[in-house]
Amino acid sequence: MNIITRNFFRLLRSGALNEYEPMEPMSAFKWRRLDQMVHAQHVERAALKGIKNHQFDEMMNIPEDLANQTPDNPAHQEEPRLSNHYLNFRLSRIENAERHAIDTNVDALNVLKIIVGNVSSMLNHGTMLSGIIELGSYLRNKGDKVDFVKLDTWLGKLQLRRMAQLQGSMLMSVFNFEQDELPFVRHVEAAANKLVLRSVTHSASDTAEEWHFRQLSSGFVQNNSALLRRNLRRSLRYITYAPLETVSNFFNNFARSLQEIEE
Repeated sequence: MNIITRNFFRLLRSGALNEYEPMEPMSAFKWRRLDQMVHAQHVERAALKGIKNHQFDEMMNIPEDLANQTPDNPAHQEEPRLSNHYLNFRLSRIENAERHAIDTNVDALNVLKIIVGNVSSMLNHGTMLSGIIELGSYLRNKGDKVDFVKLDTWLGKLQLRRMAQLQGSMLMSVFNFEQDELPFVRHVEAAANKLVLRSVTHSASDTAEEWHFRQLSSGFVQNNSALLRRNLRRSLRYITYAPLETVSNFFNNFARSLQEIEE
């Protein structure tokens, strides 16, 4: 892990989890590279709070324009949904049943929603840190109120136990969580650290155009082979953790892109 990535995670741990670790001095060029990573992962609020927490660090030397940024208002987030229709039907039933249960546990339901939202983000965009931070922050603040027995049952019904375990392993890998803080992590997923670092280092420099197919003036249809290969590689990275949802997501996106061709 290079100095930019180390400082990137120090800022996020500070801003999201109030953990302090001295920053390593960097050049303006490296700070701007770190800023690209922040925006690519949509973690502006946590990073800017981390910068404020470290503003008096010796040799911080962050460029003034980066230090004085203001976070954008977060976009309205839609209810998390799964691509597989069968699993999504189960998700809806879980949500409806829990809301009307005598022993309703809203916090367990909220954690489930965060995990499902992260699954969608990881499969569709390859970026996950904003959601992973949200999961970690929620567990640190309200983890004692979560019914993890219910959560584990729901994850089993949705075939997302390993995907949840992967997300928990990411919290352990880069945000210093302990396994006993994450009851849904039975064992640490070995690839967690590699997947997080790959997301951080690749998303900021990914310039592939976001179209699968488009109709040319000649009437022929052109496909974006680079994007197709990228989405296929991403699906292969996660298929072990959620096979049914990963396959459904890939083919749903492919079918949707065909429907978007201008007629």
